[in-house]
Amino acid sequence: MRAQHHDQRPAGHGFAIDYVYLWSTARRGAASKRGLALAFFESETAITQIGEGVWESRLSANWNIGPNSNGGYAMSPVLRALRELTGKPDPISVTTHFLRPVQGGSVCRIDASLIRTGRTTATAQGTLSCDGKDRLIVIAAFGAVEEAVGIGPEMGPTAPELPPVEHCIARGRLKQGVELPLLSRIDCVLHPDCVEPGERAVVEGWVRFSDGADASTLSLPCFTDVFPPALTALVGNTGWVPTIELTTHVRRAPKPGWLRARLECDDLHKGRMIETGALWDSSGALVARSRQIGLLLKT
Repeated sequence: MRAQHHDQRPAGHGFAIDYVYLWSTARRGAASKRGLALAFFESETAITQIGEGVWESRLSANWNIGPNSNGGYAMSPVLRALRELTGKPDPISVTTHFLRPVQGGSVCRIDASLIRTGRTTATAQGTLSCDGKDRLIVIAAFGAVEEAVGIGPEMGPTAPELPPVEHCIARGRLKQGVELPLLSRIDCVLHPDCVEPGERAVVEGWVRFSDGADASTLSLPCFTDVFPPALTALVGNTGWVPTIELTTHVRRAPKPGWLRARLECDDLHKGRMIETGALWDSSGALVARSRQIGLLLKT
């Protein structure tokens, strides 16, 4: 993640229609009508097995933040390899440690191994390396997220109330001093109250793939890492916020449509921040929760 500041808009008009969003919607609809809505996420996280426990993947620069791949995207090919290795359909728990930046366009090697297979859950680990250096390590538990494995009442946090998508602010309007090719692959819009410094480090908004593809359990960990840092809602331009470690728990298979998100930072000490997040699908069901530790650095 990286910090941002907001382009100023004329005051006194309430919620403004966001024409960046409208352009994105028109582009998305036109692509679907032409039959060109081949899922970018599917094709640009594709893997090829080249040996026992070894896969290869070419990361696309279209998911970059500046010169480097978005972390949520960069770990996704590893999740594909681990899904193949475990034979289980859904990531249940994913923990990723980011060791070095990954440059978009790189050909990467994935080394994966099975740790344990149980009745409902299989645990595996994978390392993504480029140019002979390890870039990130993933440990994940896979299973069938909609399969009942225990008992107890249903409970969970309620989805935040958000303005309609067209009344939110497209992330593309929030400049941070670097290019965001990532925004060619996702539509990400923020609650207007979150784009200027306020009283809480909370970011809320909507997100989806820009090409018409629906979110899946495999892509939910990526979606937890595509919003600006929650600290921007408290202090504005925060500098550089690289992630050290990100854990995502997938709770349900998402229904088609926009995902709504809420991310909050309530813990910052000596430049290390803790951010928690949650995603809900178009039906209002909780589909993922996340927690990460990152560094707040000077730009």
